[in-house]
Amino acid sequence: MTFDIVVIGYFAGFCTAIAQFPQAIKVIKTNDTKSISLGMYFIMTLGITLWFLYGVLLKNLPMIIANGVCLIPSVYILYITIRNLIKSKKLSS
Repeated sequence: MTFDIVVIGYFAGFCTAIAQFPQAIKVIKTNDTKSISLGMYFIMTLGITLWFLYGVLLKNLPMIIANGVCLIPSVYILYITIRNLIKSKKLSS
């Protein structure tokens, strides 16, 4: 029996992609992003975008799928965090 190393890539990608969803679901339900670091989510979203582009350039399907899926909740959380930050600054002005 042979082991296809791509299975590791798909499984690792699956784990990292779904890791974002619990936070995204919490943000959807509560709209609360006060405890989320804008800097961290910006850098992470940028990194995921670059990994996605890297996967596209390499034509590496596990990397493309994992990072493509991971971008969805990451971009959403980043957007809501920025939106809430802008709202709170407008309210305090």
